[in-house]
Amino acid sequence: MDDFADFYLSGKDAVFRAVLAAGGDRAGAEDAVAEAYARAYARWETVRAHPHPTAWVLRVAFNVRRSVWRRLRREVLGDPPDRAATTTEPGGELRRELATLPRRQREVVALRLLADLSVAETAELLGVSEGTVTTHLHRAVQALRRQLAPAGLAALKPITEVAR
Repeated sequence: MDDFADFYLSGKDAVFRAVLAAGGDRAGAEDAVAEAYARAYARWETVRAHPHPTAWVLRVAFNVRRSVWRRLRREVLGDPPDRAATTTEPGGELRRELATLPRRQREVVALRLLADLSVAETAELLGVSEGTVTTHLHRAVQALRRQLAPAGLAALKPITEVAR
C-alpha cells in the first residue's frame, strides 16, 4: 500500500494538470483522474510492472474523459464539442487559450509539457508516431504564441536575435 501511496502522491498533480489542459472542466478532470487512480490501485501489481505507470494512469484518465462524451452523446442528441469549454477561473488565460486548440494538440501539450513525458512516451500513449507528436506540439506552440502575443505576453515570442 505504501508503494501505491507514494506513486499517487508523487504524480497526482501532474496527471490532473495534464487531463485538465487536454480539455474539459475541472470537475470532469478530477473525476477522470480519480477513476484512473482507482483502476490503477485495483490493478497495482500489473501497473507497478509497467515501464511508465504514470503514462498508464494518464491513458486511463484520457479514456475516461472520452467515455463521458460517448455516454453523453448517446443520452443527448448531438456531438460533443470539438473544443473544451472556456473557464473564468483566476489565472485561467493560458487554459482558455489551450481550450481553443484542436483536441490532439491539447493532448500533446498536456502530455509533453505538463506531464513531462518524452516524445516516445507521448506517441505510444496516444497511438501515433513520434513525428506526429512533434508536429502537433510545434503547431500548438505556434498557435499559442499567436494568441497570447497580443495579450502582452512578450516572453512567448520566439527569439530572433542571437545574444553577443
